[in-house]
Amino acid sequence: MAEEHQPVFLLASQEPDLLKTAEAALRVGGARVEIALSSEDVLARVAAPAPLCPVLDLLLLDPRLPGAPTDQLLAAAHTGTMGMPFPIVLYTDSVTPAWTERLADGVIDDVIPFGCGPDFLRLRVERALRWFQQKRELEQLRETVALSAEIDPLTGAQNRAAVLASLFRETDRAQRMNTPLSLILLDVDDFGHWNLRLGLEACDRLLVEVAQRTTRLLRTYDLFGRTGKDEFLAGLPGCSTVNAVLLAERIRAEVFSAPFHAAGHVVRLSACFGVAASAGRSPVIVLREAEEALRLAKEEGPENIRCAGNDMEALARPVTFLSPTSGEDLLAW
Repeated sequence: MAEEHQPVFLLASQEPDLLKTAEAALRVGGARVEIALSSEDVLARVAAPAPLCPVLDLLLLDPRLPGAPTDQLLAAAHTGTMGMPFPIVLYTDSVTPAWTERLADGVIDDVIPFGCGPDFLRLRVERALRWFQQKRELEQLRETVALSAEIDPLTGAQNRAAVLASLFRETDRAQRMNTPLSLILLDVDDFGHWNLRLGLEACDRLLVEVAQRTTRLLRTYDLFGRTGKDEFLAGLPGCSTVNAVLLAERIRAEVFSAPFHAAGHVVRLSACFGVAASAGRSPVIVLREAEEALRLAKEEGPENIRCAGNDMEALARPVTFLSPTSGEDLLAW
């Protein structure tokens, strides 16, 4: 059974009456209350690593605390405790326009006046904790929604818009650093045939496996996205055209040589590839070149690779993928 979390509150003030009232109010419910008598104590506590000190759940701060300015303490509180955020409540004698502005900006989470009783203080602290938790949940939800808007829901790769946006950023970096950037566009051969023969659900599983196998061959900083029903795009920072073609050959061999399994069948898939070099140009232009190279590769038949701007013949297909004695009941088109 998981151990129940004990809240940890930091009470920062030098006023004896305030400390007495606030500490009594904060300890209700079993919270652990730590006292900071100077700004240096606050700075040391919020910067303490989690293994040495428990992560704070709330800071109740008296702006009259001697030492560093309050704004410095607030900035440290937002960046300290190993990046773990917590609500900040000011305990002050007046609500100034400056505090109101910081409250509206989310720098602080509440302002409580001096002289309030422990019950009122406890209610306000509980409200600040509740609002802070709701705010964190809303932020996490927004991050999830933003991420899902960039991800292809079937394969988990980036969608077309997201991978193009990433390519624009990589193109800017390639221009600044004068480094190569290449694209590989791959399209599964005659995928409509498999849709008719195996059904959409089985073919969706095939696409997921194609994406997974391809991703395993890419570097952690390479880009990979699904740009069409059965079409995928890889962006390769620092990769020359020659190396991009070699990678396309490796994908052709390693991703599509092993059989796929779907709807109770062992399926032989293949793909064509179009390769293009960025040369610092707009990703839209480079993608069009890759699409044209892919079109020429597909005209040559399945399993071909074409490089944009290269008049050489399509790279020859591998002699064989599977041995006739593999023992698989193989479907091939």
